[in-house]
Amino acid sequence: MVTSAWLKTLQQAIVYFSDPDTAFAEMVKFRWPDGVVECPTCGSTEVYFTESRRIWQCKEQHAKRQFSVKVGSIMEDSPLGIDKWLIASWLISSAKNGISSYELAKAIGVTQKSAWFLLHRIRLAMQDETGGKIGGEVEVDETYIGGKARNMHKSRKARVIKGTGGMGKVAVMGLLARHGKDGHSTMRVGVVKSIGKKLLQAAVRANVQKDASVFTDALASYDGLNQDYVHQVIDHAEAYVDGQIHTNGCENFWSLLKRTIKGTYVSVERFHLFRYLDEQAFRFNTRKLSDAARFAITAASVFGKRLTFNQLTAADAMC
Repeated sequence: MVTSAWLKTLQQAIVYFSDPDTAFAEMVKFRWPDGVVECPTCGSTEVYFTESRRIWQCKEQHAKRQFSVKVGSIMEDSPLGIDKWLIASWLISSAKNGISSYELAKAIGVTQKSAWFLLHRIRLAMQDETGGKIGGEVEVDETYIGGKARNMHKSRKARVIKGTGGMGKVAVMGLLARHGKDGHSTMRVGVVKSIGKKLLQAAVRANVQKDASVFTDALASYDGLNQDYVHQVIDHAEAYVDGQIHTNGCENFWSLLKRTIKGTYVSVERFHLFRYLDEQAFRFNTRKLSDAARFAITAASVFGKRLTFNQLTAADAMC
């Protein structure tokens, strides 16, 4: 267990991680909790440490023998100190409605562009990698993310809004597993191309075990799920709850998500929306944990993942 487990507040975290040696030592423990340092290239444990440079060198003969604690993580090639990474991880994981890049930039003393890039890389660490299918009682629902037509400038409205309903918005689907092993519901969420029957039912079958109890609204796209599931429907034109038949868990998540986007991030590009969904799902699924526990999960999940600035902005150029 890392020694920072005693941290309770942001103030304590800032004071504790302000020492570069302490921040470095904690990150080493997050990466190699058993204390055995491994070469990220070949996996050898035959390495020696150069304290003055804070790097290791593998004794095996191969390319990239020298490595730091950042190599092979979302922090690789980042000029920012580990202390800033750790504080940023604490802030985004503990902020109920997220933290904007402008706010983070002021908090840790970097440019807004650097803060924006840093936040997206931390969101990558927050991605759920548990996999497998969920069972028991599962709520399935969908929503649209996007600005309201009445709030748009006339020229933008003419360019974006070409019809009614969800036109000009992004469809998002969520699956909520009620009352997991710890007694708390968890959410899986992702962007979908449309809310058509083929796409939505394929997503349900890919994520939900057969014979599970599935609760949906009366959207026609869910018709036919009773072939594989105990499918129960709540018609919102008549009621929102009928005993255990409802999608209120998903509705609660949509409310939190939209509050975060509208209140904190204000404008989210379509290509990056899935990253904000990962962030909100992580925060929702760990809502019963302390700020320190969520921070520890985030900090320990930055390894084995990589996101470059070119990868992050490539799709923006195509939009």
